[in-house]
Amino acid sequence: MAESEIRRVSGCDEEDRISNLPEHLIDSILEPLPVEDAINLPELKKLKLVACTNVNNFNFTATKLKYLLVFGCPDAMLLRLLNSPCLTEVGMYLQNPIEDNIRVERMTLVTMLSKLPKIEVLTLYGLFFKAVIAEKIPKWLPHAVNSLKYLWLFEFEVGDLDQLEGVLCLIRNSPNLETLTVNSLKMEFQVIDRYDVGPAADHLESPNCLDCTLNQLELVEITDLNGSRPELLFIELLLAHSPSLNKFTIRPSGASDLQKRFDILKDVIQFPRASPKARILFLDPKT
Repeated sequence: MAESEIRRVSGCDEEDRISNLPEHLIDSILEPLPVEDAINLPELKKLKLVACTNVNNFNFTATKLKYLLVFGCPDAMLLRLLNSPCLTEVGMYLQNPIEDNIRVERMTLVTMLSKLPKIEVLTLYGLFFKAVIAEKIPKWLPHAVNSLKYLWLFEFEVGDLDQLEGVLCLIRNSPNLETLTVNSLKMEFQVIDRYDVGPAADHLESPNCLDCTLNQLELVEITDLNGSRPELLFIELLLAHSPSLNKFTIRPSGASDLQKRFDILKDVIQFPRASPKARILFLDPKT
């Protein structure tokens, strides 16, 4: 993804301060150092790390850091980066599944979220759950993620059971979630038969798949929808569990033909809605 795209997704066009530091200081930040020798950056509030390969330690403390974007840094020790008490917005884009990465730390969803007590905006690349999370995804977390208001899933493949279970866990444990944005993996980038979608579809059809009510969810947007069975079941699940939903926007994939889009719309408008005021907006993929 181009940096302009990263900025569009993250909603931030400002430079991070580390990029503007002298080279010798950047080198000292990236060198493996004991925690007690870490560089102190007391005024750092926004940080973007893009394509930092072959680097795992970022040896700095930033107690005022509020915004963190990590893109294409497969070796980064993310738990160290997340150890900033003021983080409210985090984006992680890790594009390789776990079998393609040798992780230098063990991260679980529980340990990651325990580092983010004030998180309000969380953006995750779909393969994040394969690239980082070294665990069987739990149904319930030890503590609810009460602060999370906005969840953005980028290139999410609902037909992959690992990704699906991770996302459902986040949704289930975020009682104050207000906005969910899902960018599906574009059809032209999908690998045929990469996943057996049967287990994901079966999971979505199980009686206790979500097992909670999304009382605060008001806005949902799904783009690049391909109309697969798991995708339609995911939409049906959200509509059935969101009594406060105001608007559900769907933009089908530009690679789908007119008949396919019509079939998607015909299915979606028949799904039961928990919210009597929920509107479904079905947009032209070319607009």
